[in-house]
Amino acid sequence: MGKSTIILFLLTAMLACNKLLPDAPADDEILDGPLAGLTGEENAIFIRGDVAFNDDVFTSAKGLGPLFVATSCGSCHAGDGKGHPFTTLTRFGQSDTVNGNVFLHRGGPQLQNRAIPGFVPEQIPAGATSSKFTPPANTGLGFLDAVPDASILALADPNDANGDGISGRPNWITPKSYSSFRPNSISQNGKYIGRFGKKAATYDLLQQTATAYNQDIGITSVYEPVDTYSGQDIGAEVSEQTVLDVVFYLQTLKAPVQRNPNDADVIAGKQLFLNIGCDKCHTPRLTSGPSTIAALSNKTFFPYTDLLLHDMGSGLNDGYTEGIALPQEWRTPPLWGLGLSKNSQGGSYFLLHDGRARSIEEAILLHGGEGVQSRTAFQQLNTSDKSKLIKFLESL
Repeated sequence: MGKSTIILFLLTAMLACNKLLPDAPADDEILDGPLAGLTGEENAIFIRGDVAFNDDVFTSAKGLGPLFVATSCGSCHAGDGKGHPFTTLTRFGQSDTVNGNVFLHRGGPQLQNRAIPGFVPEQIPAGATSSKFTPPANTGLGFLDAVPDASILALADPNDANGDGISGRPNWITPKSYSSFRPNSISQNGKYIGRFGKKAATYDLLQQTATAYNQDIGITSVYEPVDTYSGQDIGAEVSEQTVLDVVFYLQTLKAPVQRNPNDADVIAGKQLFLNIGCDKCHTPRLTSGPSTIAALSNKTFFPYTDLLLHDMGSGLNDGYTEGIALPQEWRTPPLWGLGLSKNSQGGSYFLLHDGRARSIEEAILLHGGEGVQSRTAFQQLNTSDKSKLIKFLESL
């Protein structure tokens, strides 16, 4: 066989193989992937964090447990998306904003419902209130982390001074001792604005990560060195660098990309979203402040949240809370990525803080408290307009 024939054969074979390979999913069809504009060094850290988050599975030999909820970070956030009822967490212990969590010495605030052989999983103590928390999507967190405190406070209206029925307020919390304060951070009586978690009770992504290792997997770090089972300081079971790599990974995951933004029904649905007042809590546009990560600095983005607590009514009151949030108060969840939620939830929606809503419409209809006006306005829409609104939300 001649040299030119061999080359032709190899080229033909390569083309044939390429035809057999599936096309890469479009950027707007997946939630994972790095933020555009990262440097080469930053991309390398992102990859390390990606591996630690999604591929590093813990066993008892690697420090798992002895009590735990999951064996890896990615097992609760498939494809960096929302969790499923199987991975839903249970928090317990705090029923008011005065006494704090009086069940911390009995395993609170997180229920570790699994255990390695030879140990017994936790049970909720008698008398403790509890709530189910479905793991949230991870994407775009770096942008939310970089929103200035002043921007969040500008959206707050705790006393409903403008009389629109919406009275969002921050959850003022005491950050962990290892937290690094944001530029121009604002305090109130020694407390700072929480912005992560269902109740906005977590200050930053370092706290979110270190606490998740400790409470979800039973893995200690230099930031959270106390073993959840024994209550003893046992030192670090995961390196500080790994924790920081995961934090950087979460900071630099790309923001969800809207699909079909020029579709006529999507455009009409967005206008309906505004008309019925959903944007009063689900603020469409925010702008980040300065960040040590240049790709996050001073960027406008569209998360559809105000990062504030809102009273959602008695129907969503589980009798459990965190920080100064009342039991019926929940942080406005970002809506970006909503339409892709089913991809990580087994093909069906599990929405609201505990996954009880099985469709977007059901989630809207479960809004109470400050959400009543928008819920009522939605109910009054005709069938066509409801479909357009849902289509818009599914495009996010």
